[in-house]
Amino acid sequence: MKKFSHEPPGDELLQPVSDETHHRGAPAPSTESPPDDQLLDAYSQAVMRAADLVSPSVVKIEVQHQADPRRSERTGSGSGFIISPDGLVLTNSHVVHGAQQIRVILPDGRHPDCHLLGEDPDTDLALLRIYAPSLKAVVLGESRRVRAGQLAVAIGNPYGFQCTVTAGVVSAVGRSFRSQSGRLIDNIIQTDAALNPGNSGGPLVNSRGEVIGVNTAVILPAQGLCFAIAIDTAKYVAGWLVRDGKIRRAYLGVGGQNIRLPRRLVRHYNLPVESGLLVATVETGSAAQRAGLSEGDIIVEFGGQPVSGIDDLHRLLTGAHIGTRSSVVALRGTERLSLEIVPQESPRAAE
Repeated sequence: MKKFSHEPPGDELLQPVSDETHHRGAPAPSTESPPDDQLLDAYSQAVMRAADLVSPSVVKIEVQHQADPRRSERTGSGSGFIISPDGLVLTNSHVVHGAQQIRVILPDGRHPDCHLLGEDPDTDLALLRIYAPSLKAVVLGESRRVRAGQLAVAIGNPYGFQCTVTAGVVSAVGRSFRSQSGRLIDNIIQTDAALNPGNSGGPLVNSRGEVIGVNTAVILPAQGLCFAIAIDTAKYVAGWLVRDGKIRRAYLGVGGQNIRLPRRLVRHYNLPVESGLLVATVETGSAAQRAGLSEGDIIVEFGGQPVSGIDDLHRLLTGAHIGTRSSVVALRGTERLSLEIVPQESPRAAE
């Protein structure tokens, strides 16, 4: 890939010109101004390069929601980007969730037929399929290589202004952000590249034009606090959505809340956590009920991994645990229980 740099002038141009040199007929230094493109600094060149590479793959998404008796028909818009030449488009779940009609507009003005392959509200990602020739796909980067301070370029359609480019830096990596479903999304990228309504679902790219995140949210009224879902997460989710149209997650059938553990119990049982998940409800016929969990129990371990609260348990309840016997450690009063549980598939996956 072409690199942009400013080479320093050679040493011979930095030396004073002697009278002897003039006598030899050496040409005087040129006073002609360099072309405008040579005056652009490396930052501008990098932003333009990234925008030129990615903009042809960024689409505008218009949605229409069915009217109900209490309100008129609602419309909205967002962004997305093509991730494969055969028409896979990645966007946010909240952009298309519940839409009666989805319309995709390409940068060249075409609006091909499309349909929703699947969505995952827990990571706020959705995958569309569009049907059109000559589609250009983005290059997907690796978000695990992203570092705070590096250039970040956001491309999207804020307020309907198609293919708008904003630039900034990666402010932080490894953030956690709660999706509209209430589940915590890990490995979120924080950036100060300006995002506005309509940017949701668009790509966040690096200086090489590789997509490193999916723009998803801003915090208002704060300025410069914008967030993107890591592209490594998006790759994983997109793979499952292509295959099954959904993400399979394990489910125990308990409701609860985080609670601090008595220090004497932590010391007595040498627990690796100082808090746990207090079981407030147990669903009838659930895996939790069959395993013997009861209201008032405090879950502190699942599958050999410590559980300090609901978010830890959510991270551990992956599809790999569905139908597989796993261990659960819970405190009941002052007693430590070791139970075996066979998680079910989350009912959300069937929606």
